[in-house]
Amino acid sequence: MRQFTSKQDFCDWLNEFSHPNLIEGWANQPSIVTVSASGVFGIVLPFAAKSLQATLQKWITAQHEKKQVAPFDFDISIAPKALETVVTNSVNGVKNIIAVTSAKGGVGKSTTAVNLALAISQSGAKVGLLDADIYGPSVPMMIGEVDAKPEVRDNKWMQPITSHGIHTHSIGYLVSKDEAAIWRGPMASKALAQLLNETEWPELDYLVIDMPPGTGDIQLTLSQQIPVTGALIVTTPQDLALADARKGAAMFEKVDVPVIGMVENMSYHICSHCGEKEHIFGAGGAEKLAGEYGLALLAQVPLHISMREDIDKGTPTVVARPDSEHSQTYLQLAETVCSRMYWHGKAKPEAISFTMVE
Repeated sequence: MRQFTSKQDFCDWLNEFSHPNLIEGWANQPSIVTVSASGVFGIVLPFAAKSLQATLQKWITAQHEKKQVAPFDFDISIAPKALETVVTNSVNGVKNIIAVTSAKGGVGKSTTAVNLALAISQSGAKVGLLDADIYGPSVPMMIGEVDAKPEVRDNKWMQPITSHGIHTHSIGYLVSKDEAAIWRGPMASKALAQLLNETEWPELDYLVIDMPPGTGDIQLTLSQQIPVTGALIVTTPQDLALADARKGAAMFEKVDVPVIGMVENMSYHICSHCGEKEHIFGAGGAEKLAGEYGLALLAQVPLHISMREDIDKGTPTVVARPDSEHSQTYLQLAETVCSRMYWHGKAKPEAISFTMVE
């Protein structure tokens, strides 16, 4: 029976636990393992990882029951770290920003952004969602907050609308749902900057931004002036969508914003009567494109009528049908996105607090 003689001894043993969202030697990373004065081993997962937390808990308990190790007290917690970005200015209260983007409209980008934000929240993090599609905001309808209006503090600070456990903001809350936003590029970019910086966000581990489709002014403003931690590219298997996705990947590459990976939406259709799968938009396209750019294909989300019904009711699938195949896909995607950002990024140094002594 193994008995731990030091923190390093414990870390060496803990590294025997492997998981798709962990790297080799993960327990040796700074701040992940701590030992209290009373001898309790603390394991701090530095990204949203509720499923991983449960799996690790079971593994350690099983090692105890098999008498592989001497009994010890331990605690596993989730505390997402803020990661460094190319743009050095920060957004008040926000640790990390994830841009969900597509160079082409109609590929399910907003559906992906909303369900991803909800899934990250369910994975143990504090999450916000910013609808940056100035010309066609859809988030208010998708989360059932079409008539919501944000309160304003001190004539400046807009209060986010909280729905399904996440904090949201959208130009759709500020204009009539029947009114079109007719703005030139610079005006739209300025509006996005105001939405982001003049919203009084609570302390957030992740802010998911639902980007407008394309590679124009707003996308450049976001990537060059806002501290984006990573971008997620959404596409479909269709050749036309893949051609535009190439442009999106190339744009982020040019402005040094890390691309976390790709999501293939509408990968196949699931018949609501017989359950048969049919690749109506083609197959294998996103996988090939990901290979071209050295990116990971993180999820393939099927097309099903229930997804549309959930969104129309204002209760996205992750909330409406938590045990469904779609929800499980988004939950897995959430932890994959957050873990990949952490392992491929660099954690910001912890702030040092000073106490004045008279």
